[in-house]
Amino acid sequence: MAQQASTSPEAAQMIRDISDIHFVSIALIILGTWFAVTLVKRTLPWIAERGPNRLRLWLLGAVPIFRLVATALAVAWIIPLVFKVTVENFLVIAGAIGVAVGFAFKDYISSLIAGVVAQFETPWRAGDWVKIGSDYGEVRSVGMRAIKLRTLHDDIITVPNLKLWDSNVANSNDGERTLMCVADFYIAPHFDTQRMRAALRDVALTSAWLCYDKPIIVFVEQTEVGTHIELRCYPFEMRDQGHFISDLTVRGKEAIRALGAREVAAPAAAS
Repeated sequence: MAQQASTSPEAAQMIRDISDIHFVSIALIILGTWFAVTLVKRTLPWIAERGPNRLRLWLLGAVPIFRLVATALAVAWIIPLVFKVTVENFLVIAGAIGVAVGFAFKDYISSLIAGVVAQFETPWRAGDWVKIGSDYGEVRSVGMRAIKLRTLHDDIITVPNLKLWDSNVANSNDGERTLMCVADFYIAPHFDTQRMRAALRDVALTSAWLCYDKPIIVFVEQTEVGTHIELRCYPFEMRDQGHFISDLTVRGKEAIRALGAREVAAPAAAS
């Protein structure tokens, strides 16, 4: 009992005396971490925008990893300066913080945990083109709570990492330097399929945005309204996918008319 009484006050005094806390050191740690993270957040994307496409993906992906590591090191450095780190104190602090924060910031903490999980599972990276729910765009930044997408309409959308738990994530390139684009055509029956496939393939081959290292696929299937043809190919630069699909669509329609074929309306499910 005497030993328990002697250790209880020591365990209860979790926070160091004010005179023993080095506030200057804590401030310098926080300031240094903030400065390092800010410098990396500004410098790496600036370099990435001016470098090759593949290098851009690596540089943008390094930003959230550096922020996570720098924040964890700063917290681990500050805790011994403020608290008396013992097993008893650690259990008391962890339990109190876990209960209080768990109830007050359940969704926020869930987003933070999802952000940490995303660093390891990598469902998205900075520079990837992803679709989350109905939102599609390029991942411009990956934060601990949310990611930011830039859509083809140049809108910035903030998506909380919480979506990782309850939404499907479609990643169009998954770290690769290009992605597949599809131009759809619905054509009335009674046309030369081989000539049509060859003509649409030529449309892709003569596009200024085509990546020649990737295959060109002309997919044909029969539907209730007519023949559905998908022209599948890859742009050289992912950000040009809007121009690329528009070019394929416009010149593909011209090729269809040149062969005497007639387009029909797409079924409601496809539109």
